Order: sequence, then structure tokens, then C-alpha cells
Amino acid sequence: MQAIRSILVVMTPEQPEGLALKRAKLIAGVTQSQLHLLVCDKKHDHSAYLHDLSSSLQQEGFSVSSQQAWHENLHQTVIAVQQAEGCGLVIKQHFPDNPLKKALLTPDDWKLLRYCPSPVLMVKTDRSWIGSSILAAVDVGNSDAEHRTLHASIISHGYDIAALAKAELHVISAHPAPMLSAADPTFQLKETIEARYREECKAFQAEYEIAGERLHIAEGPADALIPQVARQLNAAVTVIGTVARTGLSGALIGNTAEVILDSLESDILVLKPADIIAHLEELVAQR
Repeated sequence: MQAIRSILVVMTPEQPEGLALKRAKLIAGVTQSQLHLLVCDKKHDHSAYLHDLSSSLQQEGFSVSSQQAWHENLHQTVIAVQQAEGCGLVIKQHFPDNPLKKALLTPDDWKLLRYCPSPVLMVKTDRSWIGSSILAAVDVGNSDAEHRTLHASIISHGYDIAALAKAELHVISAHPAPMLSAADPTFQLKETIEARYREECKAFQAEYEIAGERLHIAEGPADALIPQVARQLNAAVTVIGTVARTGLSGALIGNTAEVILDSLESDILVLKPADIIAHLEELVAQR
């Protein structure tokens, strides 16, 4: 995160508590990044709000720029500005959609997680990061090159956040339940599955210097286990990665991040591999 030079902060004028800005100030205070404040609105003029807020932040010692913009919808607006300004991180407060609306329409925050080329931090709580636990979610069972690169990014970001928040980094990896139909006998017994995962984790732990008590291996679906472990640890931030499931043509996010967005009781940082980022940047450029 030290390499981030500019942070895009999605502002919501009607939400005065400004949780996204609170996180942005914490990160910028350590990385010396510039804050770019964005209001997504085509109807009302927010120039006075942005001017006053920018002036206040500059007096606090932050480097600040701001704008109001609108491109068809919220997620496209955020992505267009992120690309134009070269922001290395997008921070937005998450407001849950009601279940009926979510069943009928894909939520804007899901689309932002899917299509934004940069890392996205969704802020969900006003709980302090300082002295808390940070949870990084990885899939140790997948050791292909794409996952290894993504794991490195997840752990690196996890350690960065833990350092700036004076917090402890924990890691979770879910493994599948036993299947009697599995061709490999290893996957027919719970004990052998967990033993195999723990064996695979030894090299992972050594590489990233993760103590045994901070590595959580559990059986079951990741979208249920990650919120459960985050709750047990009282985690302030959960770091998760996404890998395209159906080829780059779909640019599809692994839907775990979307599913857990509402069930997590922590902020969530979503990362993508470099090849997906490049593909998403191409899509933005074609618009």
C-alpha cells in the first residue's frame, strides 16, 4: 500500500459521518497519498460542500483534490474517475440494498467490486482499526500461478494494514468437505483433507511468516466461514482476492466477495490479479 500515490474517496454528502474519508485519512497519513474526493450526482450542485471539505483537510496537512461527476450510473462514474486520476485505491462506504431490490437488480457496490480495475475498500463500520485484528482470506488449495500471485498481494496488503493499524494479521483458508465420490482417497476423509491442507500450508506459512495460531483452516464454503472467523476475531478489516471463474471475456469476480459483503461485520478490501486489472482497464478505455 506504500506505493499508492492517490486515493479516490467516494463521498456521500447526506452521510455526514464520512466513514470512507475516515479510513482514507488513516491510510494517507501513513502513505502520504493524495486524496481525491468524488461526489457522484448529476442533479444537485455540491461544489460548496467539496470546497469546504477540501479546505478543512488541507488545513490538517492533507493533499486534496475534488470533483463532482456522473457517467450513466454510480459504478461507471467511480471507475471513469479512478482511471482518469490514476488512483491506486478506491474507498467507498457500503450501504446495504434491501433484499427485494438485490434480488431484482445487481447492487452498485457489487458492480464496483466486479469492474473497478483498482483495489476497492468497502467501509462498513465506524470501529477503529487501531489495535484490532486484520483477516486475510486465501485459498491455499489453489497453487496455480494466478492464485500464488494473488495470495502474495492479499498477504502483503494484510501486513500493510496491520502495520499502519498496529494490528495483528490472521489468515483463513477454507477446505472442501469430504466426498465419498472423490477419485482421490485423500478427499474422502475429513482428517486426510485437513492434514493435506495443513501440509500445504507449511510452505505458505514459512514464505509469509504466519504463526500457527494466526492461521485458521476450516471445512466448509468460504462465504460462510470468512464472516464467521472475522466475527470470532472481531476483525476490523477483511482482505479478499478475486479470480475470474469463466475466462477474461466475462471479467467475472469470484462471487465470494459479493456474497459476504453484507454478512461481514468488518470493512472489506477486494483485490484482483494483474491480468484481470489489465483487461478491465481495456474495457474502460473502449467506452
